[in-house]
Amino acid sequence: MEIVGNIMAFLSKKEVYGLAIILLVSIALYHFGKLLIEKIIVSGKNAYERKKRRTIVNLISNIFKYIIFILAVLFILDLYGVDTKALIASLGVLGAVIGLALQDTLKDFISGITIIMDNYFVVGDIVTYNNFTGEVIDMGLKSTKIKKNNGEVLVIANRNIDQVVNISQEPANIVIDIPTSYEAKTERVEKTINKILAEIKKIEGIKKDPKYLGISSLDDSCVKYTISILCPQDNQWQIKRDALKIIKNFYEKDKIKIPYNQIEVHYE
Repeated sequence: MEIVGNIMAFLSKKEVYGLAIILLVSIALYHFGKLLIEKIIVSGKNAYERKKRRTIVNLISNIFKYIIFILAVLFILDLYGVDTKALIASLGVLGAVIGLALQDTLKDFISGITIIMDNYFVVGDIVTYNNFTGEVIDMGLKSTKIKKNNGEVLVIANRNIDQVVNISQEPANIVIDIPTSYEAKTERVEKTINKILAEIKKIEGIKKDPKYLGISSLDDSCVKYTISILCPQDNQWQIKRDALKIIKNFYEKDKIKIPYNQIEVHYE
């Protein structure tokens, strides 16, 4: 009974239960605030708008987390008898010193906000930065992470992002030249191409009906018939692979030859 009494006496101290309450309330406030921010911000008219708002949610959540942490530390210090009013008053001078020491961090933070407000990119976009192309997988207060198809992840300080190519904001226009034998009649080839376009249209993600653009060139060994496909940037490579497979299947079915490079030699 004495042990139980000691435990109860220990737990009844305000320094103990007060600390537990502050930590629990801080955690609850963070999760509730994050949920509330998501409910308010994450609705959008289209996929890009939703991605942009999701990025803003992540950024605001990070800021909110640091605010909750600072307030929790101040309450804990006050609980243990530290004069927090004097501490807050001295933060003016300390803030100036910290500001000088953390200039790069502040630049990262400001650059992160600028990137979002000026629509540089958002989480989920495909971008190219210094010949590195990949998907933006995370954007924090200090840095942005870009992941390549092979799994490589580039981490960039936000202050260093002064120029980036965003290839996700507008649909990709895939242009495919179909090499075709000279022996195949143009009318017959174009009928097959119309069937190809109807099949390509069924591929998931196609924005508009694919178009037949006509004959683009008369090469040494083939005639090139050209089609264009409008689709999302993030899956353009898979859509192109699917389209090429459809083209080959229809050419084989209709017995239209895709020629090898040839050299025609004439003897006197």
